[in-house]
Amino acid sequence: MYDENDLIESPLQQKYTSGGKTVEVCIYRLPDTGWTLEIVDEYNNSTIFDGEFESDQEAFDLFLKEVEEEGIESMIGPKPGSSLH
Repeated sequence: MYDENDLIESPLQQKYTSGGKTVEVCIYRLPDTGWTLEIVDEYNNSTIFDGEFESDQEAFDLFLKEVEEEGIESMIGPKPGSSLH
């Protein structure tokens, strides 16, 4: 069984800023698994992309494509305490 000490973090992990908004790009895996892509916004909302990636570069490239097509705002959730109505 694995624990957090077995987590392998990609050197591509970083804070990414576009249009004055910043998100944290987290790319990681456990031994013998594919890479996971997770985006954490300024409010600590987390978005984990479905599936695993064969490489950390593939995960990062998908992140960049999403930012280009949808904008970084699409990866930022609601501010804590805000109403969704």
